[in-house]
Amino acid sequence: MTAPAVAPDKALYRITEAMRLLSLSRTVIYEQIRAGRLHTVRQGRTRLVPAAAITAYVDLLELEAMKGGTR
Repeated sequence: MTAPAVAPDKALYRITEAMRLLSLSRTVIYEQIRAGRLHTVRQGRTRLVPAAAITAYVDLLELEAMKGGTR
């Protein structure tokens, strides 16, 4: 498990913040959400990414890297 890339006092991140934390484009973020690889929640019309979901996504990427990736 890696050190968390998220601030410990913040539970939810806007998509733009998740983009910055993960160094991914908006398009890739939404592709990962649609694929079920990045979990989000909705607050009204706002889509938010839980801090735990960001950590889980990074863990998933590390696991895939150890297994040889996805195709």
